[in-house]
Amino acid sequence: MNLVGSLFRSSIGRKILMALSGLILIGFVTGHLIGNLQVFQHPDYLNGYAQFLHQLGPILWLARIIIIVAVVVHIWAATVLSLENRRARGTAAYGVKTWIRASLASRWVRWTGYLVLAFILYHLAHFTFGVAQKEHFKDNLPLYTMNEDYRVAGFLVVKEGASVQDVHSMVILGFQNPVVAVFYIVAVGLLSFHLLHGVDSLFQSLGLRSTRWAGGLKKVALVFCLLYFIGNLLIPGAVLAGKLAPRTLQVAVSGR
Repeated sequence: MNLVGSLFRSSIGRKILMALSGLILIGFVTGHLIGNLQVFQHPDYLNGYAQFLHQLGPILWLARIIIIVAVVVHIWAATVLSLENRRARGTAAYGVKTWIRASLASRWVRWTGYLVLAFILYHLAHFTFGVAQKEHFKDNLPLYTMNEDYRVAGFLVVKEGASVQDVHSMVILGFQNPVVAVFYIVAVGLLSFHLLHGVDSLFQSLGLRSTRWAGGLKKVALVFCLLYFIGNLLIPGAVLAGKLAPRTLQVAVSGR
């Protein structure tokens, strides 16, 4: 208990908490992107994937709780550390020196974090709870009939012929609004920029970065964030370009 308490009371402990919570969130956004990229395949894939997640029930809610806790801890630790740093800087001269030496991503990491939080709340309102753009929410779409079995790691999770929510069409219809699509592109760009500093700094907070491979780590972080941004850009970009169209079906589709 003393160890857990020290994580919250000390600056080093808060840095570790921010790094660990950030690691959880990086894993989540990466997995989320990989799942969403199935929109470029036959609707069976994304619809089967969404149904599989829905069938997890309590496990899915446990994962959501872990993610929510990670978000809260990450924001709390970042805010407290930011206030501590501001008090520690003291003089304006030291503050200017720190600003010059800091990377662009680290300078704006706190503000991009708050903007990303606003984006996450809208994303939940849009695709999870259906508060935004209710006409495109999954409960307003016809059910989709699976054409083939959907498997995860070789295990059958959704059977052929099952009626599932047409999440594939929901995602595409949601991005057909140019304002929404551009908003997502900008927001994901800010998230990628936030990750650029976070991926690099979490290794330092956990004591896993050395001067010998610090430069290589920065390059890996840059490539990861660039690929993450491009992956998220592809979905609304393809919809706006007319390369993705909804296929809302209630009967089996022949020929892939």
